[in-house]
Amino acid sequence: GVVNLSELESWLPLTESRNGSTFSAILHLLCSGIGFQVLFLPVAFASLGWAWGIICLSIAFMWQLYTTWLLVNLHEPVPGIRCSRFVRMSILAFGPKLGKLLAIFPVMYLSGGSCVMLIITAGSSMEQLFNIICEEGTMCGSMSLSGTQWFLIFTCIALIIAQLFPNLNSIARVSLTGAITSIGYCTMIWALSISKGRPNDVSYGIPAADRTGMTGFGNILNAIGIIMLAFRGHNLILEIQGTLPSDSKHPSRKSMWRGVMVSYMIIAMCLFPLAIVGFWAYGNKIPEEGILTAFTKFHGQDTSKYVIGLIYIWLTISCITSYQIYAMPAFDNLEFIYASSKKRRCPGWVRAGIRLFFGGVTFFVAVAFPFLGKLAPLIGGMAAVPLTFVYPCFMWISIRKPRPKGAMWSLNLGVGSIGIVLSLLLIVAAVWKLDDKGLNANFFRP
Repeated sequence: GVVNLSELESWLPLTESRNGSTFSAILHLLCSGIGFQVLFLPVAFASLGWAWGIICLSIAFMWQLYTTWLLVNLHEPVPGIRCSRFVRMSILAFGPKLGKLLAIFPVMYLSGGSCVMLIITAGSSMEQLFNIICEEGTMCGSMSLSGTQWFLIFTCIALIIAQLFPNLNSIARVSLTGAITSIGYCTMIWALSISKGRPNDVSYGIPAADRTGMTGFGNILNAIGIIMLAFRGHNLILEIQGTLPSDSKHPSRKSMWRGVMVSYMIIAMCLFPLAIVGFWAYGNKIPEEGILTAFTKFHGQDTSKYVIGLIYIWLTISCITSYQIYAMPAFDNLEFIYASSKKRRCPGWVRAGIRLFFGGVTFFVAVAFPFLGKLAPLIGGMAAVPLTFVYPCFMWISIRKPRPKGAMWSLNLGVGSIGIVLSLLLIVAAVWKLDDKGLNANFFRP
């Protein structure tokens, strides 16, 4: 017989349990919304300067908060029908062919690609932590591991946790840990940067060579790209809302929007101080690797190694917890393929196998392409920017059908079109920068 959609949804990890609360939604939003990308915000300010840096960060923040509002209100397009997956919403808005074409790559990249980036980031921060604890000449100093081994350790820890929590609602405790550690390392880095004071001769001017011509244009676009890519988790908004109960008296959008408001206030309290203090403290001396590298470079000598170690521990834990929530759409998709073909729920061993398979793929890609971070602006321009800043605007027009040339219609058409132009410009800037700087493609040599 044919499986009906609501029965199928009750078998899948994203929608298996729908008894979440505003509190669990806040934890998921924080865990998926604050990532290591925020450490690069001061780098963007170094190309934009004070005024434009703050203006661009504020506009990007308001813009992605607006598209979040659109998604939260589109979650139940008709009473009783819920779109708990971004791809489903895209199909509903743009039709089966175009909807899939537009959404599958960005959603799968933001699920799988984010997990790969988390392996690469956490692997290098575990290595840094090891080097801080085990200095040269100590017992364990001679037992250093290779990059691949660090990646493997991280992937194993992440997969053990993935086996313990069957669905998105059950990882609320994991997301609580992720939220605390993410807020922890962000706050700690900017607070320490203030307390240690600025290094000598820090300046905030942009050198003339970097301001004019193609170089200046490329630098400004890359800075805007860094700011736009610092906002993440839009591919999980509908999924998180899908874990909340919903009925005619208490629709899920009300509790979800309360959760969004609280979590985004906290996210702003992490992002804005980090960007502003980071630029104040290091100015144009900030290296491309971000504020954490700058802090260890300028203040590594006069800071206790336990303090720096704690930052790396929190960063690593934050990556482990983010991995769980970003992997969920991929787990869900693979289980959907199994459940819809077999017409039954995934048995435990298949679910375990799917998660190990996904972990193996992300580990392999991380080892094969350890330079993926250099490609992030390029792929981000293709996947993350449209999904965060563009699609929700056109989905609203397509599903809600506002009056043509009316306020909501004009606003969404305008905002969505600007997003498309920006997305194309960011792709051009990323390609130009790769061509200019060259890509050090160290395949299989993390």
